[in-house]
Amino acid sequence: MVVPSPTPSLRTKKTRAVGIPIIDLSLERSVLSQKIVQACEEYGFFKVVNHGVPKEIISSVEKEASDFFAKRSSEKQRAGPPSPFGYGCKNIGFNGDKGELEYLLLQTDPASISERSKAISNNPSKFSYVVNDYIQAVRDLSCEILDLIAEGLWVPDNSVFSKLIRDAHNDSCFRLNYYPPLKHFRELELSPKLNPDTRMGFGEHTDPQILTILRSNDVGGLQICLDDGLWVPVLPDPNVFCVFVGDALKAMTNGRFVSASHRVLVTNTIKPRMSTIYFGAPPLDAYISPIPELVSPQKPSLYKHFTWSEFKKTFYSLRLGDCRLDLFKTLMCSDKTSSC
Repeated sequence: MVVPSPTPSLRTKKTRAVGIPIIDLSLERSVLSQKIVQACEEYGFFKVVNHGVPKEIISSVEKEASDFFAKRSSEKQRAGPPSPFGYGCKNIGFNGDKGELEYLLLQTDPASISERSKAISNNPSKFSYVVNDYIQAVRDLSCEILDLIAEGLWVPDNSVFSKLIRDAHNDSCFRLNYYPPLKHFRELELSPKLNPDTRMGFGEHTDPQILTILRSNDVGGLQICLDDGLWVPVLPDPNVFCVFVGDALKAMTNGRFVSASHRVLVTNTIKPRMSTIYFGAPPLDAYISPIPELVSPQKPSLYKHFTWSEFKKTFYSLRLGDCRLDLFKTLMCSDKTSSC
């Protein structure tokens, strides 16, 4: 669903001037933790530089992804259909959502990747090695960011968030998205809601997990929606990682953090956009609720206790662009408050 931007307000003008937060992970730790917390509170999104993920690991996984998406359609179909893991094209999930993209969705378990790589790559052992290497690197980055968040919130147990995705039974997943350039659609009828030079790659949504780490090539299209309804483009930079607060982390911080709505538009006429996304998620049986340090008589718990499995099942029963308010009211919000 494309949401038109409202008339710019004073806050909109200020946001445009300030820009999306870019955080240097080489800063002094106490300063860094506060900057990250502030970005999570105001945007639910930020970019990181000096992230420590080796360039060779990044280039290797990008090469494997490029080789896969360059294959003939019949070869790619061997890795599908996504149920939910595997290769998919245009159909997003099971609720009728569509997007102009191809994708690979994988579990982050090494054994699962090893098995699926047989249908993905002509050299499955290499594909498995490269992808597992990348996942380990971005998981470490995610855990470091989550530990910094805990420090910035003055939580005694700095691992309160990160231990959920370090758990051996975590439900994290890894996604490769490929958006063909506009030249592939010139002869197709475009939606009247979209600019003639734009197609919807992936519709408006939030991520349900704890934390998302995204990297793309040098092709734009990613946008985030601010709380005043303004869609802001995220300028592409293959040297940075984009970090999204997930709905689970929003709940664990008792609503102190926001989870940014985002989407991808296909706007490049010649070059495809490709992105790699790590979704850090807890085990299915893990309970998600506000941590005690963020609950007080002045700030009572906004959310009921719920398992990740319960929330995940409800979340994915909705379509992209559906209002998440009903989901938070029925599954997450406490009976003691109507502030959700």
